[in-house]
This record gives sequence, structure tokens and C-alpha cells, in this order.
Amino acid sequence: MSIRPILIHPDPRLKTVADPVSDITAELQKLAEDMLETMYDAPGIGLAAPQIGVLSRLIVMDCAKDEGARPQPFAMFNPEVVWASDDKNIHEEGCLSIPETYAEVTRPAEVIVRWTDPSGDPKEDKFTGLWATCVQHEIDHLEGKLFIDYLKPLKRQLITRKMVKLKRERGRA
Repeated sequence: MSIRPILIHPDPRLKTVADPVSDITAELQKLAEDMLETMYDAPGIGLAAPQIGVLSRLIVMDCAKDEGARPQPFAMFNPEVVWASDDKNIHEEGCLSIPETYAEVTRPAEVIVRWTDPSGDPKEDKFTGLWATCVQHEIDHLEGKLFIDYLKPLKRQLITRKMVKLKRERGRA
């Protein structure tokens, strides 16, 4: 396994709709493992393939954050929300592609997601709380959408300017 570099906004790949995965190959299974290692190293609770420059419909997540909690990693190929609750949840979101920036985003409180696991088996499960927020956030990445797209234009512009400055500073380092 290896840790992959995470793209920082603005980057056109983060705004591109990812391609469906037709065949889960050994290479894609390794990509999922690399993404989990990258996510844990960052540290984060979710990562989408476009965030590492791979425009495929693959996300990973693990929201088991409590101290001593057993890891619960998910790798999802072609995930899709098939049901969303009318009840909403407001959660402060962040993103590994928009470091050290957080904002409240309103999303459905519960969702049912259908996906294919790394073995090629179809799965479907209901997610609530932080898990629901995370899976929706990561699926948004596959659609070329960032959490800041839910914010007012002025706030979004300020965050984008901050990221441009960060990228410039990292480029000098």
C-alpha cells in the first residue's frame, strides 16, 4: 500500500464528474487500499478517487472516530444514494482537498446507499449521523461537487482565494 498525494482546491479534476467503474480489477482493489491508507494518514474520515487525481467512481470512508473504536473501513465502487430522508442534519464539514477549512452544510439526516464492494458484490445499507454526512460528501466528489458549493458565493470565493494562497506557499516550501 502507498500514500497518494491529495489534490488541493482549486484543481479542475475536483470539478469533473468521475467515470463509472465497470470492472473491479486487482489494480482498482489496490487503489482502494491506497486510498484508505491515504485517508487514515491525512487524517480524515473519507476520501474520493478524484481527490487523488483518479476520475473513477470510488470512495472510501471510516467514521469510527471514538477512542478505542474498531476501524470500520468501507470501499465503495459506483456508490449511489437510492433513498434520502426528509429530515435534515446540519454538520460542520471539512475536506482533505480544502485543508483547515470548515463550514456547516445541511444534508438529509439518513440515506440508503447502493454500491459494489471490492470483491464485486452488490451492497446496500442505511447510513445515519456522521456516516450519512460523510457518504453524501464523498459521493458529491464523484459528481464534481465540493462542500463549499453549498455555501454562499462570497464565502466560497474567500475559501478559494485562501486555497490558492496555500498552494502557492506549499509550492515554495
